[in-house]
Amino acid sequence: MLEFKPESRDGRLLQDADFKTIKAAGFRTVRVPIVFSAYTAKTPPYQIDPKFMARVRHVVDTGLAAGLNVMIDVHHYTDLMKDPEGQSDRFTAIWRQIAEEFKDAPKGLWFELLNEPSYKFWNQVSVWVVYRPALAAIRKTNPTRPVIIAGNLGSTVASLKPLQMPDDPYLVPTIHTYEPKPFTHQGAGWTIKRYARGRAFLDSDRAVIDEQLVAVKAYMDRTGRVPFVGEFGAVNDESIKPGQRAKYYGTVSAAFASIGVQSCAWSYTNGFDFYRNGAWVPGMLKALKTTTTVMPK
Repeated sequence: MLEFKPESRDGRLLQDADFKTIKAAGFRTVRVPIVFSAYTAKTPPYQIDPKFMARVRHVVDTGLAAGLNVMIDVHHYTDLMKDPEGQSDRFTAIWRQIAEEFKDAPKGLWFELLNEPSYKFWNQVSVWVVYRPALAAIRKTNPTRPVIIAGNLGSTVASLKPLQMPDDPYLVPTIHTYEPKPFTHQGAGWTIKRYARGRAFLDSDRAVIDEQLVAVKAYMDRTGRVPFVGEFGAVNDESIKPGQRAKYYGTVSAAFASIGVQSCAWSYTNGFDFYRNGAWVPGMLKALKTTTTVMPK
């Protein structure tokens, strides 16, 4: 997908027909992660490769034409997270070009500034050091475009408590949740801590999710803003018994929907997939329940 260079690095390419498949299944929104930084010059004026921008334009237009809301983000920009001040101008230039490219796009297109801010954004530098100039660049051409905001601490639920938002009604805070990780990341080879395979999704795991709901509801009551769960998911490991992943997806999506929070499941295909070999993984569609997409007014 577009979060890697080349696109095929982690699996198959995104196809035009995928959007029709997603829409036909009853989904209303797709989140498309994009590694813009890998296709952007490292020196001023930091031009995005025109061929890649054309590819992004095609993906966005195809998704919108299928009747879906489309979210695009800046994904895997590790250099920015390790050197926020040094990469800020480049980050702003990336968003200035994206904003200009899509200034006339329908309101169903959303921007997400940065996926899972980490490294120095974990506890050393505020995300607003780089967000503020990038958002200003976006607002020059897209004054009412919904922009999704991920806080420090890697977009975890804990990121909501310290998150400060400017007076902009078109900003939407986002969180990601992969708890309990002993289930969602079992067998994963990229995590710092390795989790044993074959673990079921337990009834007792609901307690962790309930704790997150309390924190999210407290944020909503305090700020009046409704966050968006941009990612939740469980790895597609062959050791997980049939139905256990569906149980997890259903539990999490229904839990957040119960407090009025909508969500995007990770991921359609490639690793955490719930669509495989031309068919939906059994039980997944029934399990995924979301609230109605409400655009900021």
